[in-house]
Amino acid sequence: MDIKRILEEKSEVSWEIYLPHLSIDCVVFGFYNTELKVLVTKIKDQNQWALPGGYILKSENLSDAANRILFDRTGAENIYLQQFRVFGDLNRSEDFFKDYSDTLWNKQRFLSIGFYALVDYSKVNLVIDEISDACEWVSIDDLPEFMMDHRFILDKALMTLRKQLNHKPIGLNLLPEKFTMPELQKLYEIILGKKLNRGNFYRKMLRYDILEKLDESRKGGAHKAPDLYKFDVEKYQNALQNGLSEGW
Repeated sequence: MDIKRILEEKSEVSWEIYLPHLSIDCVVFGFYNTELKVLVTKIKDQNQWALPGGYILKSENLSDAANRILFDRTGAENIYLQQFRVFGDLNRSEDFFKDYSDTLWNKQRFLSIGFYALVDYSKVNLVIDEISDACEWVSIDDLPEFMMDHRFILDKALMTLRKQLNHKPIGLNLLPEKFTMPELQKLYEIILGKKLNRGNFYRKMLRYDILEKLDESRKGGAHKAPDLYKFDVEKYQNALQNGLSEGW
């Protein structure tokens, strides 16, 4: 069944069960093989890609709706979610639905509430739903063409992530439980969009006293195996209360 027919068949029910004029778009970040990745979906019969999103049931809270939408896409629970902006430009979706009836639920004017999500890449099982041909992780350095204003939403999420790096548990939610200092530095460099001095970065991180050095190292490779660390969650959360004061 093509996407037009699917949306038309769902439209009548959507008018009954969802809050009108409000939608959710989620920018889901994951970190894997020293790359920051974002979750994208390819809509049926389209060459463009989209961010995971959906609508808010009349019977649920906003945060519950965002969690439901992401669970349906990833199978992951207890995802770190942060609301960051509302997107409401006039005609932001009009061109995409220009060939549809004006009575279609999806063609109405929607204000989209943007959330960014931080997930452990290894714990996500991607789900392709009935309106999609694909659901994939892509590097933020190799993004596809997006539908509507989804590239703008993604860019604003990344900008927010950069601003909140010292105030939100970003490393805790993107890195695996055990990680090396070079992996932590690479994550910071990607988010900040610049190289960091290795010695200065290590000293700052150790001075924060939020890391626990483990009595084990990462095996493999020709060079000396790097030490493994994990976050001391309580100390990390306490440190974020006042912000990690150092600039980058």
